[in-house]
Amino acid sequence: MSFGVRSASPTVSRQITGPRSDEYAFPRRTGALLGEGRVMLRLLERNIATVDRRLVLVAPPNAVVPDSFTRLTIDPERHRQLVAEMQRVRGGIYLDGGYVTPGQLSADGLHQTPEDEGSWHLLMTDDGGRVSSCAWYLEHENTTSLQHLRVRNCPLARSGEWHDRLFGAVASEVARARRAGLRYAEVGGWAVSRHRRCTSEGLVLALAAYGLCRMLGGALGITTANVTHASSSILRRLGGSYLEFQGTSIPAYFDPHYNTTIELLRFDSRRPSAKYAGLIELLRGKLAQVPVFSMPQTHRRPSPVAA
Repeated sequence: MSFGVRSASPTVSRQITGPRSDEYAFPRRTGALLGEGRVMLRLLERNIATVDRRLVLVAPPNAVVPDSFTRLTIDPERHRQLVAEMQRVRGGIYLDGGYVTPGQLSADGLHQTPEDEGSWHLLMTDDGGRVSSCAWYLEHENTTSLQHLRVRNCPLARSGEWHDRLFGAVASEVARARRAGLRYAEVGGWAVSRHRRCTSEGLVLALAAYGLCRMLGGALGITTANVTHASSSILRRLGGSYLEFQGTSIPAYFDPHYNTTIELLRFDSRRPSAKYAGLIELLRGKLAQVPVFSMPQTHRRPSPVAA
């Protein structure tokens, strides 16, 4: 889901109130998974052990793909089919939940965003091979600025009170990535199909995003996290933290375009929560065996040092 801006006077809040959304809308069961200890960690391990049968990666055009991905297929037709299927599934989920209107979808029901073109897509599939859940991961050079990021469209970027602090916070994070020799990244477009919300699929997808980031060489990044359904708290348990500027957290805001309350979280692929670091490493190993579909402009390179 793309958080476009419709109002120049955003409501800033830390309250967990307001309508629900499926951006980072992990099901309530996922929240339980994070709180039930070793039994659920073992369940996650079992799900991750077979993730190469259910996860598909779609590389962006002109991608540089590490040679650690052993199942790379250059197939532009399949690439287009998977992106379209993802957009249709995401559109259906958002429409069904009341998070978009039919007018925000294409004539054939696709939820299309500018980020889709240049992102890696993580697609979970069901037993029939159909896309059931999705997310995108978008890398930027560590010389980027807020004007080139998706988050520039959030209401805080139009707020007289918070505009400069938001720009300063992002600039500080990009500078940190540059000093560390890492790239800067955005993560979004999360959607989990209704029939998969009673499983750990959303959590596995989030952990896989960490694993993908590490396989690509590591990054500092930012994501929009829905405050409802405990999505923001779940992501913070995985290793996310509030975006800050000079010691002050950037506040949650109400986005009238999507009618929900959002928090901006930062992440560092090198420093996930210690509790889930082992699962992320397990996933990184499995990602090497996941099918990757790309366009003809794809280039290969040696795998980067673990980050």
